[in-house]
Amino acid sequence: MENMITAIDTDAECRRETVVTAGDLMRRRKTATWMRRRKTFNELCGLPILTQTQTTMALLSRARAVSSALFGKRAFSSSSTTYNPMFSLDISSQVGSCMPISMMRIGTIIHNIEVNPGQGGKLVRAAGTSAKILKEPSASKLCLIKMPSGVEKLIDTQCRATIGVVSNSEHKDRKLRKAGHSRWLGRRPTVRGVAMNPVDHPHGGGEGKSKSSGCRGRGSVTPWGKPTKGGFKTGPLKRRK
Repeated sequence: MENMITAIDTDAECRRETVVTAGDLMRRRKTATWMRRRKTFNELCGLPILTQTQTTMALLSRARAVSSALFGKRAFSSSSTTYNPMFSLDISSQVGSCMPISMMRIGTIIHNIEVNPGQGGKLVRAAGTSAKILKEPSASKLCLIKMPSGVEKLIDTQCRATIGVVSNSEHKDRKLRKAGHSRWLGRRPTVRGVAMNPVDHPHGGGEGKSKSSGCRGRGSVTPWGKPTKGGFKTGPLKRRK
């Protein structure tokens, strides 16, 4: 009984291996028709009948000949000591390369610039921003760079920067769909002090848009009463030595 089951299973596997789908038959017929037509055309024109491998090699040889005629034979020669400048890779012109400013050229567009060497990128990091090198970096220790705001800043040439422009330049054009969208971004509402009550803010209360009662009024202050204008220092006082 076991021998019969084994024989049946073997026959089933053989039948499964010899099954050919309709798609395979269609592809074989198309290939045979194409080969027959090409053979007939070559015979009528007096051309040699080439196999698929010979045709591929002929196309590669023709492409190599055309490339050699355009760029010169030395561009494709592995044994030649000279090189073609068209095939050399200049790392300072590749977008995304990070290197010291001294290795760049004048007029290069950069971003993510260091302020001190080895400190990490601090400047020009916002979406869609970029800076431009205005002075040859290799000429001196400091390099003149034009910031996105238009300010020209001197940066140490040993500081590193990245070539190119920061992506997502459409960020400034994006509009929030509703008030809840700003809450999703973690932005809480900002309420003016003059719109509050006197118990909540020094600017609150009064008739109309007045910051305080009285004829002279009161300057802008924080909710805790500290002045916010006029150069008043609000930080903690340093102990004198």
